[in-house]
Amino acid sequence: MALSDITRSEVAKAIEECDRLGRDLFLQRYGFRPARRYLLSHEGRQYDSKAVVGAAHGFLPGREPLAAKDFSGGAEHAVRLLKSLGYSMEEGGGRQAAPELAQNAASAALADATSAAVASAGLVDAVGRLKVNRSSGRPALYQPITLLWAIGRARRGESRLVSWRETEAAVGSLLERYGARGERPRPDYPVAALYRAGLWELRGHEGAVPSAHGDVGLRNWFADRQPLGGLPESVHELLRRSGETRLCVIEELLSRFFEDLDPGPLLTELGLYDDQVADDGPEPWLLDAARYERLCRNAERQDDRNGGRRVARVIRDPLRSAWARKAVLSRSGGRCENPGCAGQPDDVTDARNPILEVDHVVDLALGGRDHPSQMVALCPNCHAVKTRGRSREALRAVLLRVAAERHDAARDR
Repeated sequence: MALSDITRSEVAKAIEECDRLGRDLFLQRYGFRPARRYLLSHEGRQYDSKAVVGAAHGFLPGREPLAAKDFSGGAEHAVRLLKSLGYSMEEGGGRQAAPELAQNAASAALADATSAAVASAGLVDAVGRLKVNRSSGRPALYQPITLLWAIGRARRGESRLVSWRETEAAVGSLLERYGARGERPRPDYPVAALYRAGLWELRGHEGAVPSAHGDVGLRNWFADRQPLGGLPESVHELLRRSGETRLCVIEELLSRFFEDLDPGPLLTELGLYDDQVADDGPEPWLLDAARYERLCRNAERQDDRNGGRRVARVIRDPLRSAWARKAVLSRSGGRCENPGCAGQPDDVTDARNPILEVDHVVDLALGGRDHPSQMVALCPNCHAVKTRGRSREALRAVLLRVAAERHDAARDR
């Protein structure tokens, strides 16, 4: 280790990477915890001093990033270096006076609802900042397809880290069949790029991971080392548990990279194209006006996006339906919304959710909207009456009124 070799150039690159990834992903990428005392102050923002120096070391030619244990002098060693390079330092890493750091530190605790929302926003932002090849005039699909494959695995609760052989076979096949912009079946490109972006983890290898450039050298690095790989643990868990985050990331990928393409077949194969893709684990049945409004806006935004696509528009879009379905189930409080319900089953699903079905009061094929204002949550008995019962027309009129009333009430809470 030779900290004295680090110059302002390497530190600037580390700071730029932190800005690009966000604090949480940057710290996770390099294996550091939030600074307890010393903060690097640069252009009005604060950074974790030891993590910046550790990352900067990796930008030296032929060197690797330093881990926290590599600092024999602790944080003071990093502080002395940064001061010698002309950077300003502040003390008080744990103070609430640094709102950005306080917010980012909270996001690491994914079990907390507020921090999960922060983590979700940070993840969507990181996906939105991905740098992809645009030599064809359109964004290449290497990284989006690889991320969608990993999101599908997370949703199904499959292993986070898999062998390179499995990754190469699965992602290579997807690139070959769904790479509509000249992509080759080369998973080493997107995996190396996602690793650099802090959105992929690689284990069981020696030496620095190469950048996503070149040809034979990159292919041989993965072939020789056969690393285990997958999403970072916190990202995998967030996408596994939070349906809202999962769908936000999917929509970000589709809107940025799949313009003029139909992603339906790819999403269907990956298990991400149904109206339950936004479902969490056990539904908390807690709702406030802000959350309900956000879910409705997401459904409306997806409708606007679909209307602007040049591909043939289908009547039912599972992604739009997923947002609307989540809003209706949350609004229902776990109870059938038919005011004349004779009693819904007391049993629950395997996920410990009430047995409810979300119904479009007016069928989409007949001009109904895929929107919470025209949808209701019904128990199986009421759903059967609405669909096949002799009184279904009268019930439909009642449910259309109820849907509008419940929608307005939820927005006013």
